Amino acid sequence: MFEHLDPASPTPLYAQLAERLRAAIAAGDLAPGELLPSVRQLAVRLRLNPGTVVQAYRDLETAGLVELRQGSGTYVRELTPSRRAAEQSAVSSRLANEMLARAVGLGLSGEDLLNALRTALGEKRR
Repeated sequence: MFEHLDPASPTPLYAQLAERLRAAIAAGDLAPGELLPSVRQLAVRLRLNPGTVVQAYRDLETAGLVELRQGSGTYVRELTPSRRAAEQSAVSSRLANEMLARAVGLGLSGEDLLNALRTALGEKRR
């Protein structure tokens, strides 16, 4: 989940990290009460400035997705089913917008992207 952070992206690294964690929480890959890696551990693992990790964790805390416990760590909060669905929808929407922007930047149309997604979905169902 922490892989594929892109330093060349116009999206700041802290926002990329927060988005990956947000998606993992919304999908249930990170369970309520689960302890996230410490700031230092994650910064070393991803070769980031610890301040980048702190900012990502704070953004998630502000969004109500994690709880920062002084001296204890950062824990995933329990989400109601409706909140989990809303988070999944928001993550999906951001991903779709990002994909569309990249496609347009490559000279593709929205229809081209939609057809490629339909093909990919059809192949995945087999």
